Amino acid sequence: MADVLTPGGADEPKELVPLKPLGKVMAITSGKGGVGKTFVSANLAAALAKRGHRVLVLDADLGLANLDVVLNLYPKITLHDVFTGKAKIEEAIIKAPGGFSVLLAGSGMVEYSRLTTEVRDDFLRIMSGLVPHYDIVLLDTGAGISDVVLFAVSLASEVIVVATPEPTSLTDAYATIKVLVGQQKRSTIRMVVNQAARMGDGRAITTQLQQVLDRFVSTDPAKPIRLIHMGDIPADQSVRQAIMRRQLMMQSTPGCPAAMAIAQLAMRFEETVMVRKPAN
Repeated sequence: MADVLTPGGADEPKELVPLKPLGKVMAITSGKGGVGKTFVSANLAAALAKRGHRVLVLDADLGLANLDVVLNLYPKITLHDVFTGKAKIEEAIIKAPGGFSVLLAGSGMVEYSRLTTEVRDDFLRIMSGLVPHYDIVLLDTGAGISDVVLFAVSLASEVIVVATPEPTSLTDAYATIKVLVGQQKRSTIRMVVNQAARMGDGRAITTQLQQVLDRFVSTDPAKPIRLIHMGDIPADQSVRQAIMRRQLMMQSTPGCPAAMAIAQLAMRFEETVMVRKPAN
């Protein structure tokens, strides 16, 4: 788990305090918008909850939040109210369809579109209070490499980059991975390819990106960058239908190809990333 900074006094140095969750904190991010990042976050959360895990999704896209739209929720209290001290964290957490919890951000919060000291400190305070109470916390970040997005990603022990097979998406995914390696010194990043046209497309894409990273980014042979293909989500008409109806696909059409792929992604995530629960 990445260390985080807790604020001291005006003249005091920041103190490194490791977050020690019961499970993992996973950032789900992307190089560009429109690739299905929030769709993946919500449905992966539902799949993990179905497998018996306590899951929270935090909408970390502080400026253009839309997790509430995907889940058809109308929150009375948002992350903005917690940041400003108008509400407590537990008052802002609500149950989503699919059996997981969410902490929603308000859309259009211009004051949170850049990383100020106040935004950083508020975010750290909230994360420190949330993490111990869940098996897995998914951070649905904004797209791109703004300072707010990169800060949210820095709090995660694992990162999933969601991309589609389109050249613009892959170019932006590569740029994002390059920044995460350079600024956050990450050596392992996980890939999910959404809207895959054929089985195996995602693995081929991941292999191609790995080759580019090996050639242009990996400078230390002793510390190679590993790009791990976690799975593909096939192009599926059920996805668009679920989004238009503001329904979780894992609930509305659990037997469709895309939903089955998400279920497999949750299983692989559980087996390779999550902390094992001790046996009774």
